[in-house]
Amino acid sequence: ISRLKAAALEIGRGKLDTRIDITARDEVGDLAGSFRRMAGDLQKITVSRDYMDSIITSMLDSLIVVTPAGTISRVNPATCELLEYEEEELLNESVAKVFGTPSPLEGPVYEELMQQGIIRNVESMYRAKDGRMIPVLFSGSVMRNTDGAVQGVVCVAQDMTIRKKMEEELIKSEKLQSVGLLAGGIAHDFNNFLAIASGNVELLKESMQHDEGGYKRVMEAEKALHRAEKLTHQLLTFSRGGAPLRKATSIGELVKESACFPVRGTSVQCEQDLPIDLWPVEVDEGQISQVINNLVMNAVQAMPEGGTIQVDCENVTIHEGDVPNLGAGDYVKISIRDDGPGIPKENLKKIFDPYFTTKTMGSGLGLAICYSVVRNHDGLIAVESEEGQGTTFSLYLPISRKTYREKTDEEETTFTGTGTILFMDDEEAVRMMAGDVLKSLGYEVEFARDGTEAIVLYEKAHASGTPFAAVILDLTIPGGMGGKETIRRLRELDPQVKAIVSSGYSNDPVMANFRQHGFSGVVAKPYRKQDMGKTLYEVIQGTRKAG
Repeated sequence: ISRLKAAALEIGRGKLDTRIDITARDEVGDLAGSFRRMAGDLQKITVSRDYMDSIITSMLDSLIVVTPAGTISRVNPATCELLEYEEEELLNESVAKVFGTPSPLEGPVYEELMQQGIIRNVESMYRAKDGRMIPVLFSGSVMRNTDGAVQGVVCVAQDMTIRKKMEEELIKSEKLQSVGLLAGGIAHDFNNFLAIASGNVELLKESMQHDEGGYKRVMEAEKALHRAEKLTHQLLTFSRGGAPLRKATSIGELVKESACFPVRGTSVQCEQDLPIDLWPVEVDEGQISQVINNLVMNAVQAMPEGGTIQVDCENVTIHEGDVPNLGAGDYVKISIRDDGPGIPKENLKKIFDPYFTTKTMGSGLGLAICYSVVRNHDGLIAVESEEGQGTTFSLYLPISRKTYREKTDEEETTFTGTGTILFMDDEEAVRMMAGDVLKSLGYEVEFARDGTEAIVLYEKAHASGTPFAAVILDLTIPGGMGGKETIRRLRELDPQVKAIVSSGYSNDPVMANFRQHGFSGVVAKPYRKQDMGKTLYEVIQGTRKAG
């Protein structure tokens, strides 16, 4: 009896593996056997309970057990982490403390839960300690005793924050893609109109004397058309994010012009330090101009009461590890600094994210486009800011390995030539304007509306012994054979064909990598007589350098 008593006390203290070594075949022996079986059952229950506790503790999803009175009787660590509460702050509290409105335990959802005993994957909201509403995917299960009375509800919720953001980003991305396609189409058609207008204005200007009364107006019209060209280039950058059409450029003049425009008509002053010995960089002038324009515009908007923007350029040599995420090498660094209110620390890491904006009417795309463009130029854009201390954006652009020379009077000369040019474009007005430009350069012209016509005309001229001096092919022909397929067919007929690709989609990868597609040169719409003359001269004479 004493040993049985001692064993019972050990079991009572939780030592369920206590052995009761009593084998007597009497009432005491029977009682010892009962104690052994009871201890074994308790041990199994405890192991099972510990196993369940381990599962609940290890769950990644939130688990809350709610009593019939609507209070919280248990939470797991995932719940505390999600809602940023300590466990003791939730236990015995009303579940309304964490459930949003409407609560998943009221109304039609609760009625379904009571009828079915379980509900799955209902979108709901939880409320965090700081008041944030967290989207969750809610499931619930009713606990009942053997009599069927409700003992509580087990609530499991999966955090939907990331999923919701991904869904929103997908919707925005689809909208952006649609807008981008629309912008690209508008830019293409607009470039066709510009090609007609600018070509005719240029020819009109050449036919006038400088002292004629209307000459200045023609010059102003030409400048306006050039600004419109830059606008379409920005639309194409937005719509396609295409490969930049790079060329060796003196960055100083580009920065000066791009930074001055956004401050016009504002109370903001733009000061610049642009050394004359800046290294040349190889950039797409239109895209980099847009980046600088966007950054200066942001600085202007950050100082509605006025202020100063400082734009500096300098040559820098970067060693490995000097600047995070930037390789060693020589760069031109462009710094744009304002004395506005600065950017809050919590926003600094987000400002280049698509759609992130603190502006009421902002799209959140400006800095994302800047980031994309600079990275496509193998450069880096970085930001430094403190609240109340202003903001500085720094651009690093790798220098050009090509020799850059300032234009001379000789280089401004229009190149003329002889021979017949085959010009392919689906727009009749573009064909007529281009024909006038080509004739003014000394060439004869034949026209094709699409690739099929161009191939027939080229084959005929080649067979007759009077081949075309060169062909100019529009890249995109709606409903017909475009330049990419046409050049492939022409090279099958004549591997020595001298072809120039043309397009209103100046950011199309074919334009940036024209030689890989069989072309010898490129002219972007809208055409400029000088550019067309020089490109034709270089292609026909075989002097065009590899691009």
